[in-house]
Amino acid sequence: MKNLKILSIIVFTLFIITNVSMAKKHNEKPLIQMAILIDTSGSMQGLIEQAKTQLWKIVNEMALAKQKNRSPKLEVALYEYGKSSIPASEGYMRMIVPLSEDLDQISDELFKLRTNGGSEYCGEVIRKSVSNLKWNRKNNVLKVIFIAGNEPFTQGRVDYRISCKSAISKGIIVNTIFCGNYQTGIRTNWKDGADLADGKYMNIDHNQRIVHIKAPQDKEIVKLGMKLNKTYIGYGKAGEIKKERQKRQDKNAMTLNEEVMVQRAVTKSSKQYSNTGWDLVDAVKEGKIKVEDMKHEELPPEMKKLNKKERKEYIDKKRKEREEIQKRINELKKDRHKYTSEKRKKIANDNTLDAAMIKAIREQAEKKNFKFKK
Repeated sequence: MKNLKILSIIVFTLFIITNVSMAKKHNEKPLIQMAILIDTSGSMQGLIEQAKTQLWKIVNEMALAKQKNRSPKLEVALYEYGKSSIPASEGYMRMIVPLSEDLDQISDELFKLRTNGGSEYCGEVIRKSVSNLKWNRKNNVLKVIFIAGNEPFTQGRVDYRISCKSAISKGIIVNTIFCGNYQTGIRTNWKDGADLADGKYMNIDHNQRIVHIKAPQDKEIVKLGMKLNKTYIGYGKAGEIKKERQKRQDKNAMTLNEEVMVQRAVTKSSKQYSNTGWDLVDAVKEGKIKVEDMKHEELPPEMKKLNKKERKEYIDKKRKEREEIQKRINELKKDRHKYTSEKRKKIANDNTLDAAMIKAIREQAEKKNFKFKK
């Protein structure tokens, strides 16, 4: 009888664990992981400018993707390579940001990048990104590397063929973007690198000026994008720092072009723009924080005088404000798209970094059962 009771307890416990595990698996968001490896040698300032200008547009493309009718979580990593001011012992390269949902950090670091002539070791930077980043092992996760540069793919001590084969053996696709003539990229093995890792070889004109289209909706979208910042409640050690960085990226976007800020505002109204690590509204919504359990010293200044009920009401108020602003941005986005779509067809703007990346991501995501809204 005693053994039967023990067996019943074990079976019941296993049943609970299995169901919790299945529920957790069901609630997991689809995932897209993307590492961007940028050549920052002397001639690549145009590439950096395109990356800064088009980051939010690329992210907004991810917002159109769904896997089993669920929007994906997006993690982005950033490397620079080919810079002589980085020690040769480190391969003239460095990881700037590991795989992260913090899109403001990626933008912030792109604006800090400066060129400096050096040797571009493609094989080595691919090897490091494959081995040093925390890639998800699941088969339904889209894992992609984009490497962009303009020197032979064969430079350095690490054979690019070994690196690319290692990447695809772990389910990581390597896309290569040659900054220059298409045939030159083929002759210098950029296409071979992509072919070895199930990737796409592309060439771009990294010095091409991005043509922006002004639309009647732009001013309101920009205004609403900045208004969103007031709905964020920074908490913890990083709260105030990251809230300031959020504002700084708005300013950075505006220094480039109003359309860049429009694209950024659209990103901020999407599920890809999550800040659970420092914003109480996102953290509470995602179940990462229970505000009623927070200690007094952990609360942001504006909430220290509130009781537990008032804390919840304050966060609910900010969440509703945010949702209303985001809803309006998305309405304006649809109207803006109608206005700009015909005008964009007349512009030869398909030889740039964003066009190359978006085309590759769409094709590769669809192979992982992602579907893109029109």
